[in-house]
Amino acid sequence: MKIAFLPIDNRPVCYQMPKMIAQIDNSIELLMPEIHMLGGLKTYADTEALTNWLDENAPKTDAIILSLDTITWGGLIPSRRSIISLDEIKIKIEKLKKILQNTKAKIYAFSSIMRISNNNINEEEKEYWNLYGEKIFKYSYELHKYGSADTDIPIEIIEDYLATRKRNFELNKIYLEWQKEGLFDTLIFSKDDCAEFGFNVIEAKELERLGGYIKTGADEIPLTLLARALNDTQVTVYPIYSEPEYKNLISNYEDVSIEQSVLGQSELANCTIADSKERSNIILYVNNFKNHQGELVMKRPTEEYSKEWNEPRNNYIIADVRNANGADNKFIDKIFNAGFSTNFLGYAGWNTSANTLGSLICAMKFTLRARQNGTLNNNALKKFIALRLLDDWGYQANVRQSLKSPDIEALTNNMRKYENTIKKVLGTDFSAKYYFPWDRLFEVGIELY
Repeated sequence: MKIAFLPIDNRPVCYQMPKMIAQIDNSIELLMPEIHMLGGLKTYADTEALTNWLDENAPKTDAIILSLDTITWGGLIPSRRSIISLDEIKIKIEKLKKILQNTKAKIYAFSSIMRISNNNINEEEKEYWNLYGEKIFKYSYELHKYGSADTDIPIEIIEDYLATRKRNFELNKIYLEWQKEGLFDTLIFSKDDCAEFGFNVIEAKELERLGGYIKTGADEIPLTLLARALNDTQVTVYPIYSEPEYKNLISNYEDVSIEQSVLGQSELANCTIADSKERSNIILYVNNFKNHQGELVMKRPTEEYSKEWNEPRNNYIIADVRNANGADNKFIDKIFNAGFSTNFLGYAGWNTSANTLGSLICAMKFTLRARQNGTLNNNALKKFIALRLLDDWGYQANVRQSLKSPDIEALTNNMRKYENTIKKVLGTDFSAKYYFPWDRLFEVGIELY
């Protein structure tokens, strides 16, 4: 099976992770553009080169996973910053439409609903966000909730912001028309950094009213669609929650409960939820939180895992969502002390709950498909598990907390003890190289050899 995959940008979770997941199944060939074509934190993707790449590869594939933000704006971040007009975009996407009309591949596409971050950090937004970000969020929230809002934001800033939102929203409505014409097998409109009220919530409801498919999340959605593209594999998932009485709580940066996120990500990946362990072929163990989700980098603690851990006798994967962006150290201690059998097929605990669940379910579906077909690359599976433990436990939950700046030498030295522990518990060996892909502490790059 050949799949063309156009990611959001050049971050490891967007570019490296789908490659590593696809390598778990030797019968899958994943076609991706060269990384230099993609955008970064401050650079835009080469949209012309990517359109030509898609034109060349679309006829060769069975499925296409397509980030519309990348091929249109140059990436998710550029979609919020770009000054290109809607009329210019309409001309630009005509070639894209012809490519998609002429391919026999199933097309799984996604486009973002422009987020509204509740901070004054302009690293991923327009320049004025450092002065007006929190005020724009408040204005959006109150205008939606109460029907009116007072603000001292300069009128030219408000006008620019609303014009950018309207432009992006109108483009999403064009994509929705393409969907109704039968161009896409699946089209997702993603929303991240959600709140209960705001312009993004209004837009999501309007797109839904018009027939659009809305999902909370962002970076994991191409991976969930990648899992969906494996339509020859039937997977039944049985979720188990460490804190079942709290599964209705909402995670940080999301507007749905943990349980709804589990159900939504499973549904999008075309997995069925089983009503018992016996009727499932995988257990999804969710280490969820009590009262509120923790966040290590923000120094927002939550109650750590305190129960006894017994490894399931069925095949299982672990979604560690007790904290946003980082493992629960007490939970890791418990599962490491118990050890892992061949039933253990995956772990994730990165960024939002949706990020964790979507990527984990994708890797799980590739693994089960490969096992069923006799095409499993067990070394690739162990590398994927090792990388997630290194990143989500070693770096995010521990090493990141001690770093003041992106110091590669300090990063490398501090990660060694986590490497050794992971090698021991997984019964594998590897060498690792570390870097900071966007020259900031938020994400780490890890290459395993």
